[in-house]
Order: sequence, then structure tokens, then C-alpha cells
Amino acid sequence: MIVSDATTETLQQVFKSLGIHPENTGVSTGLQWLEGSGPWLQSTSPVDGQEIARIKCAGPYDYQHVTKIAGEALLQWRKIPAPARGEIVRQMGEAFRQHKDALGKLVSYEMGKSLREGLGEVQEIIDICDFAVGLSRQLYGLTMHSERPGHRMYEQWHPLGIVGIISAFNFPVAVWSWNAMIAWVCGDVCVWKPSSKTPLCAIACQHIIAGVLKRNNVPEGVSCLLIGNAMGDLMNNDRNVPLVSFTGSTRIGRHVAQTVAGRFGRTILELGGNNAIIVTPDADLKMMLIGTVFGAVGTAGQRCTSTRRLIVHDSIYEQVRTSLKNAYGQLQIGNPLLDKNHMGPLIDLKAVEDYQNAIQKALKEGGKTLVEGGVLSGDGYESGCYVKPCIMEVENHYQIVQEETFAPILYLMRYNTLEEAIAMQNGVPQGLSSSIFTNSLREMERFLSAEGSDCGIANVNIGTSGAEIGGAFGGEKETGGGRESGSDAWKAYMRRQTNTINYSTGLPLAQGIEFNF
Repeated sequence: MIVSDATTETLQQVFKSLGIHPENTGVSTGLQWLEGSGPWLQSTSPVDGQEIARIKCAGPYDYQHVTKIAGEALLQWRKIPAPARGEIVRQMGEAFRQHKDALGKLVSYEMGKSLREGLGEVQEIIDICDFAVGLSRQLYGLTMHSERPGHRMYEQWHPLGIVGIISAFNFPVAVWSWNAMIAWVCGDVCVWKPSSKTPLCAIACQHIIAGVLKRNNVPEGVSCLLIGNAMGDLMNNDRNVPLVSFTGSTRIGRHVAQTVAGRFGRTILELGGNNAIIVTPDADLKMMLIGTVFGAVGTAGQRCTSTRRLIVHDSIYEQVRTSLKNAYGQLQIGNPLLDKNHMGPLIDLKAVEDYQNAIQKALKEGGKTLVEGGVLSGDGYESGCYVKPCIMEVENHYQIVQEETFAPILYLMRYNTLEEAIAMQNGVPQGLSSSIFTNSLREMERFLSAEGSDCGIANVNIGTSGAEIGGAFGGEKETGGGRESGSDAWKAYMRRQTNTINYSTGLPLAQGIEFNF
């Protein structure tokens, strides 16, 4: 790795704290860093447009070498009792606590989200470590009564093997941890291909846990890192990787699903979201305003759970319209490392282009501008990645409204009946997160019923963003159907086995069949 001469003294201190050194390339086998054989990758911050570092990516040879080491580590790691694996994950959580401030700053600078969001993302790693520790003693199976006398039946769960993790730029460290910490207590080993837009965050995480692995004499290969776009398809086609967890766009997710399914592998897909908030006449409009604005502009609209659509009852539409316009007029946009700013930049210039194209498409289809967007320029905006949050009045059937645009564009629309609002909420290809603001118990329950939201996440009186690790995270339809993090999502990382024990002196057959000699 080559650190840029333009790197500030503050960032150099962050690098030192996180153990990021020139010898850290894009290939790690858990306890050592290897020289990548692939092309160079440039990490550029959207905050100021400065190059942070250049990383030597992995090549096909590196992939084969690393997955071989991971496979060897699996043979030892799965023999360690689950609670003992949980203890190692607990120590990882402590390590992330020690490095929270430094890693949070790096996440903010390399990705562009606010410092508070960067620190919050590291806190999610800490939280999932705590969750996984408890889970390590709760990998429960069931016992069943056999229909045959003198027999006992039960099911148990075994490690699946190598888990491939392909993560996205918008949550460069948290989503990896949702998968890795759970997979590790389940007895799996992990190979991580992070986004090529945020490679330094991945290198930092790998270094933080490397010390824990070494102190516990954990076999090399339990946690592997491979940086480079080419690594994704190698993983998708690898029969030695029984599970690929992919977070990203629906377009690429479809390719991942088809490729992995073609070899009868498993996938956890966390894909696009086109999330809506329904605002009823009984809503607390102050709460609604906070939830909507954060949902729409937090992380510059680059969360899969970002609020894209606001569906407002006709009787309060003008009131909501006015309050939104006033709130957007108070937003501060700029360097995300400064607390005064509500929103930082988009990830890169391609994202800015997509943002501009979406606005033009909405206008062409008949949309009207409530809060005008645009690209910011001048002092503090040199990267070209800063844009104005935009609100557009549209109709739900517009083609651009049916799509997910990873940008701070909020589509505003009105409804007359709750049935109509729910139909609009559900009337998109994606099904990740949804919300309703109401104080009516009947409206709440209708929204949460089988006839209500068709999303994997359905909230009442909170926004679409801000999922907690205790619940399974994921969505339906083109969101992919995958579940990560809490609840019983751990089952995706293990294989189920049904066992029958005959402790009698005979061999009665199931269903009363007789087969005597």
C-alpha cells in the first residue's frame, strides 16, 4: 500500500492508531499481509477529493491461496466449542471499543458519512459482537417424538464452511460484522471482499481483529481479506464457498443469485430499497418530520433503508409540504467530520451523475420541484460530490420513482384512503423497509397485518432507517429475501441435520412397514 503525500497529519494519526502501514496490501490471511498480484486501486475521499492511498489488489492466484488457507483453518476452528468461539468474538468487541474513535473517523473520511454516523457504525460492530457472544450458547436444535418405539429424534446445527462476504461502500464495516461475527460463533470461517470504494476501512478492521486472533492462537485463515472487484465472481463461482452474503444493487444481486444457485450454493442477498413513509391525519407531525428528514438525507440518501417516498394524506398534505420545505431550508451541507453539518457528500462523481439524471427523469415524467436540487461548488466542495437534498412532487407510477436512486431525493405524493396508501407503499419492485406515522391503533394494526406492508421491515412512528441488530435485517421481492444480524438469522450460516437414535433391540421401520427375512 502507498499512502498519499496529501494525507493530513490527523489521518496519519488515525492510520497509526489502526495499524494501517504501507505493508498492508489488499490481501490478508488473517495473521499476515501478502503482496497482491492484481492491479493498483486508488482510494479517494469524497470529502475533499484527495487521494488517501493506493492498494495492491488481489489476483486469481491470491484468491486460490487465501481460500486454501481458509479451508485449512475451518478444520480446526469448527472443533472449538461454540462458547469458546464466542469468547474470541467478545475480545474482538473489546478491540473495536478501543479503536472506535479512530475507525469512526476513517469511515467518515473514506465513505463521506457524518462523523456521528461513522462512530455509530462502529458501535454496530460492538453491538453485534455482544449479540454473538450470547448466541454462542444458544445454537439450539429441537427434539421430536419418534413414531417408532425405542427411538429418539432430534435436530442439530453444524458449521456450513467458508462464508464469502461481499459488502457495499455505504456501510463499509458494519455489514461485514453482521455476517462475520455470527458466522464465527457458528463455526464458519470468512473471506471478505469489501467495496473497492472503501478498502482502507476493511484493512483497518482486519488489523484490529488480527491481534485478537494471534493472542488466542486461532488458526490463520479464520478471517481473510481480498480487495479487488475481480474477487467477487471468483467467490460466486467457487464450489468451496457454500454461502455468499452479498450486499449491493439489485442488478448485481441478480447475477450473484443466478451464479451461486447454478452450483447449488446458498446466498444471503441484501439488495435495493425503495422505502416509503405513510403519514396519516392522526400522525404526530413533529415526530414525522424528524424521521423523514433523517431518513431522506442521512448518509446523503445512500442507505438501503433511506426514505425515498413520502405518502401523505390529502387533508394534511399542504401542512406537511410546508414543514418539509422549511426543514430542508435549515440543513447544513459540508465536511462530514464537522458536527455542524447534517449531510456530507455522495460517494463519487458517478453517484452525482445518477442523482442529476434521476431529477431530470422525474421532471420529464411530469414531476414538480418542491425543494430544488443541484451540485454544490466553491470552498469546501472541491471534490464535486456535494449535492443539495431535493424534494419532488410525483406520482407513484413514474418509472424513476419505481427505481432506487442512491441519493438525497425525496418523492412526495398524496393519498385519500389507507388502502390506497398501502397499495402505493407496496407498489414498487423492492420490499426492504417501510413506516407509518399514526396514533390510530386501527391504522397501525392494519399496516402491520398480512394485508399491510409487504416489506421485511415495517415500523410505526419511527422512520425507515435505523434498524437495530437485535432483529433480523432484510427484505422481500427485489430486495432479495436475505436476513442478517439478529433473531434467528444465524441459521443461514449453518447446516441443519436431523438425527434418529434407535436404543431398542429391534429395528421397527417407519410408517409401519415390515421387511423381514
